[in-house]
Amino acid sequence: MPKRKPIEGSLFQAVVDRALPLAARMRPRTLAEFVGQEHVLGAGRALRDAIERGTVDSLVLWGPPGSGKTTLGRLIAAYTDREFVAFSSVTEGVVRVREVVAEAQDRLTAGRGTILFADEIHRLNKAQQDAFLPHVEAGTFTLVGATTENPSFELNGALLSRVRVVVLRPIPAEAIVNLLRRALADADRGLGAQTLAVDDDALDLIATQADGDARHALTVLEAAASHVGKAGRIDAAVAREAMLMRMARFDKGGEETFNMLSAFHKSLRGSDPQGALYWMARFVEGGGDPMILFRRAIAMAAEDIGLADPVALQQAVAARDAYHTLGVPEGMLPLTQMVVYLATAPKSNSLVVALGSAMAAAREAPAEGVPMHIRNAPTNLMKQLGYNAGYQYAHDSPDAFLPQEYLPDILRGRTFYRPGQFGFEKEVAKRLAWWNELKQRRTGGKPTE
Repeated sequence: MPKRKPIEGSLFQAVVDRALPLAARMRPRTLAEFVGQEHVLGAGRALRDAIERGTVDSLVLWGPPGSGKTTLGRLIAAYTDREFVAFSSVTEGVVRVREVVAEAQDRLTAGRGTILFADEIHRLNKAQQDAFLPHVEAGTFTLVGATTENPSFELNGALLSRVRVVVLRPIPAEAIVNLLRRALADADRGLGAQTLAVDDDALDLIATQADGDARHALTVLEAAASHVGKAGRIDAAVAREAMLMRMARFDKGGEETFNMLSAFHKSLRGSDPQGALYWMARFVEGGGDPMILFRRAIAMAAEDIGLADPVALQQAVAARDAYHTLGVPEGMLPLTQMVVYLATAPKSNSLVVALGSAMAAAREAPAEGVPMHIRNAPTNLMKQLGYNAGYQYAHDSPDAFLPQEYLPDILRGRTFYRPGQFGFEKEVAKRLAWWNELKQRRTGGKPTE
């Protein structure tokens, strides 16, 4: 089958409306103009070949804002010679689905297919997903969804199994710089008709601060050009002013929130204060609640540091309380102190292992009675029955240690906690070894591992 070409004049006007924003005017009209997603659209990639052959099946485009999801949906429709129909997952319901289906069936009868582009597909409710399902399966239309959220969490399994998920990445800064240069040079669609002077460092600044969002970068460039006039000069200061307040990419409560928290925790665990400080700052700058960081840090102090540095947990709790007392901005200092302390503390997961081993033993022996010698005997009857008989009071010994068994017989000799080799746990290991030696000396038994 010969490769198809985009249909000029149907989806893309031959004469671009100059009233449109620059980002809309510079929307790619061909796959050659579509940049930054070479991992899925580079030469020889399966998706690109399918688009050029006109054989694209239903798919979901998952990527951050400005990564080209809508543009790619339009290009797919153009290259495959299908009608592009937009569907809002927020404002349109099942009634509109029925209309779209009827229109798509009429087009099929006339020999033309339909691309149903479902923007924000993660917002489809169950009724909408159920309404789409049989028609996606029957091929009444080709569904192209766009989402910034992980579709595996948002779409039901039946619909997800019938689409291919294509992951789009934030557009690299160097690719955004090339897009900006193209917009500056294009006299028909871009700013080429103006005699602007633009510093390289201004373009680099815009591209870096765009956070992978090409649409935002073009919007900033257009704002800067409007500010300086057709014959003006855009330097870094002008670019910075045009950007106003660019918030870091952050989807509060969405997948990216948990990705950042994971990166924060793993940086702490990995003893990297630089990474931990960066992800802390990204989270807070993006609007995240610092108390979430404190909760994660308190858990980390017990999970990944434990008795290697018992002060770590105190630091985390004290930093949280200090933040409550001080508020912002002063409260950011105890947060920062906590992050650096936890990241640079010695690490041990011995408590996690001990907890897991003890819980497993509790399930293994769920009904074992407490040994008689360590039972309490508050009444004469209990004493007559042997409760507390033979118990040795540790403080009766000069070294406050008298060897006796505290586990049920079935678990005798079992070891749950083994101290790590770093920090305070080295001292704990010495104590356990000393007590084990005393036990061996006084009982004549074998040392406990």
